[in-house]
Amino acid sequence: MEEGCKVVLNVYDLSNGLAKQFSTAFLGKPIEAVWHTGIEVYGTEYYFSGGIQQSPAGTTPFGTPLRVVDLGMTHIPKDIFEDYLKDIAPRYTAETYSILRHNCNNFSNEVAQFLLGVSIPEYILNLPNEVMSSPMAPLILPMIQQLESTLKSGGVPQGPQFRPDAQVKSQGHNPSTNTNHNNTEKVQREEKQTKPPVSDPLGDARNKVQQEIMKEFTTIMASGTIRASEAAALATRRVMQKHGNLDVHT
Repeated sequence: MEEGCKVVLNVYDLSNGLAKQFSTAFLGKPIEAVWHTGIEVYGTEYYFSGGIQQSPAGTTPFGTPLRVVDLGMTHIPKDIFEDYLKDIAPRYTAETYSILRHNCNNFSNEVAQFLLGVSIPEYILNLPNEVMSSPMAPLILPMIQQLESTLKSGGVPQGPQFRPDAQVKSQGHNPSTNTNHNNTEKVQREEKQTKPPVSDPLGDARNKVQQEIMKEFTTIMASGTIRASEAAALATRRVMQKHGNLDVHT
């Protein structure tokens, strides 16, 4: 650890571009993305999603990071870091998760402070305040609460739970084990074929909202009495009010 170990913040957009595209109409202000972050160190990415999770670098369920922020070099040994994660694990569970107050970005910030004494970028930490201070906050709060319930119930694909004491033993290439190895692969393939695909509620919700907005937009434009930009804003507001279980006043 004399040379240290590089620490980076992997930054993802859970909206896949929809926040940037529709946030002004949704919220009355531009929002670049719906941020999710993870800390990559020691060749592993650590993040908070239904508990403290870990995945080999580049293999999380969130795909390719939108950006990678170099936080610095840590000189804390990996075993000390894992002891630290075990200590804070009771504070980072599915039950304690809150989109607005105790989320993946709060976890990344705490880990960055432990490893390096630095914070993650302020624009990421301030996103909940940006959203809830917008004029449309009362409309989207029910959707946020519903998404939070989904995340707490484990609806989003999960990486392997953080278990620092679990040892993964590598297998050699002993020819005598080839038969068992092939049988194991066959069983795994059969299980994969019979298991239903993992649901991605974030992706499902994004697609549903986008489809509803486009349908509403087409209907409004058919009247020929409103500009496209106004029609987009009106369509977005109607769909948001629908999902917020509020009356539509147009």
